[in-house]
Amino acid sequence: MTAVALVASSFLPRTGGVEEHVLHVARRLHAAGHRVAVWAVDQEDEGTPSVLDGGIPVRYLPAPLPARNVSSLLSFARSSPRAWRAWRTAFRADRPDVLHVHCYGPQGPWTHALARRTGTPLVVTGHGETFGDAHDVFGTSALLRSALRRSLADARAVTACSSYVLADLEARFGLASGSGTVVPNGIDLDEPGGPRPAWLPQRYVLAIGRAVRTKGFDLLLEAFARADLPDDVRLVIGGDGPEVEALRAQAEHAGIADRTVLPGRLSRPEVVTAVSGALALVAPSRVEGFGIVVLEGWRAGVPVVVTSRGGPPEFVDDGRTGLLVDPEDVEALARAVERVVGDRELARDLGAAGRAEAAAYSWERVAEDYAALYP
Repeated sequence: MTAVALVASSFLPRTGGVEEHVLHVARRLHAAGHRVAVWAVDQEDEGTPSVLDGGIPVRYLPAPLPARNVSSLLSFARSSPRAWRAWRTAFRADRPDVLHVHCYGPQGPWTHALARRTGTPLVVTGHGETFGDAHDVFGTSALLRSALRRSLADARAVTACSSYVLADLEARFGLASGSGTVVPNGIDLDEPGGPRPAWLPQRYVLAIGRAVRTKGFDLLLEAFARADLPDDVRLVIGGDGPEVEALRAQAEHAGIADRTVLPGRLSRPEVVTAVSGALALVAPSRVEGFGIVVLEGWRAGVPVVVTSRGGPPEFVDDGRTGLLVDPEDVEALARAVERVVGDRELARDLGAAGRAEAAAYSWERVAEDYAALYP
């Protein structure tokens, strides 16, 4: 069996698609007999775990990167020796046979350097960070762009959550055409929910994710305001982020503040419960690498309305397992929401087909796909 370090740009207690992906892959690889450690970029959040169930170690490592100014270069020169010692200590403690980078960020160049110094095989997995990052880090950092190119060239294997993500790595970062492998996201088919939150309406359309521009929640708010829906139907947008107050102001301006619920970040039990009771789940991203939230809706048997921009068209069968729509066409998005709320036969059929489809996206399958690429 293989000893693997899953090296993530972010991990618990933060929540999101990458954090969920790495958590479940770590658990499934461990259950299959592999020796697993999770390494993540150092963070100031309270409650960072040092070990996962089953004894999987979690280590938070400094990953400073220099910018093109004197003060930043001096700061990097001061901090990099301590950072390197932390990475070498983690390597000696966990003795990985493979270093597997998820969602390339500051940890990417450090992992690559460690792989080269120790002769350890490198695997790189893209989650759409090259185009979906809220701060457009790959558009602003020449250092990170060049580092990713070098890592892709040296990697033993490159995977991505969709062909769309692989195509971006090929077009902009030099990945050899056809050399990458698609390993999709997964879903825990038996994840339990929690008590129904007091803030949850009786009838509602739901969206979940980090409140950033790429997620398109502003487009959904506009579409909801235009849609011809029963007065008792509410819009719930679950998640925190820099756009929350702007969304609140937009709802007020559109005259739907009393029909819009913005509860902030949801716990995993709250996500499961909220999804299971929704009239529809909408993923209106301006671009999406995969769309793990689609699997949340499928698992619950809830009809999904999904962006046609990015990875979702690769696995959502339009009209059968969901409705695909360009969210920039707000009128079309409004009509799609109207359809799934107003046509309960359509909603039932979409939900049933989605639930059947979800079984193909187990985390066991994801872990097995990765393990097949390890030395």
